[in-house]
Amino acid sequence: MTIRIAKVQFHTAGKLYDFNAGALELKQGDKVIVETERGRSIATVVVAPVEFPKELAQEGMKSIMRKAYPEDLEAATRNAAKEKEAYDFCLARLKERGMAMKLVKVEYLYDGSKAIFYFTADGRVDFRELVKDLAHTFHTRIEMRQIGVRDEAKMVGGIGICGRELCCSSFLREFEPVSVKMAKEQNLALNPVKISGQCGRLLCCLGYEFETYCTLRKCLPKCGKVVQAGKVKGEVVKLDLLGGTVTIKTDSEGEVVLKGDDIKPENISDRVKKPLKENEKAPEAEPRRETRESPPRGSGKGRRERPREGRDKEKKPSRPGNSGGNDKSK
Repeated sequence: MTIRIAKVQFHTAGKLYDFNAGALELKQGDKVIVETERGRSIATVVVAPVEFPKELAQEGMKSIMRKAYPEDLEAATRNAAKEKEAYDFCLARLKERGMAMKLVKVEYLYDGSKAIFYFTADGRVDFRELVKDLAHTFHTRIEMRQIGVRDEAKMVGGIGICGRELCCSSFLREFEPVSVKMAKEQNLALNPVKISGQCGRLLCCLGYEFETYCTLRKCLPKCGKVVQAGKVKGEVVKLDLLGGTVTIKTDSEGEVVLKGDDIKPENISDRVKKPLKENEKAPEAEPRRETRESPPRGSGKGRRERPREGRDKEKKPSRPGNSGGNDKSK
């Protein structure tokens, strides 16, 4: 037996979820009503239904109820107006109470049974009185959900330093870890202003070409190596990964640019050794000295113990008949 599975999303560039499409004829971009753990919601079809063996389906997979009617879309528009009203009201209460939290977004469920308030804060916030005011005003269940700064940028959106819409709010569905090593590998200036996004974290796009730069670097010699291409020989002082060239410094011609393909692997040696001056001998390697840490006084460590055999010989022979009180035969 087979099952028709469709992938849907609830927000733009949001996480994809699998739902059982049943016998519904759906295509990409259709609005549908689905049953979730939070209740009914409106979702957008991203991948049209595809047949899979029923054994591969996840346990407890929810089903798509039906396509969205015009009345459903009108209800979503009314919810959007409620979200704007709830956002303004909550923002005014935050200013009155002087609470150390930043309101990001308000989301109403499809049936209006719950309102979710997304916010960011440096630590824990006591918002019990605020929830009472919100519940008394809007007569619905209130949920306060704290999110991170990257999730905030994804919800709010904006324009990046590249002049395009933020990746996280346009197509990036999941955040990948980004490190400073990625910027170093691409020879970027380690200026926090230039390599950080609107969220204050490292740019997500630093990881897009990281593997490509690592692959290109493996094909070229490292800086400080001595290379030779034909009659040209010198030390590598600069790399151009995208151009596939290296700049070497020679004794006679100065700096010369060579292509990485012209350099043979066997012509790569270690860093240049400085020649010795006249009447100068190479320094001899000093013998390695082993240093032992002196043990703390009174610890008993470090004392030489005599062999047991030697200690037994040094013992004075006991007189016959003197057992020291240990002879129990008497």
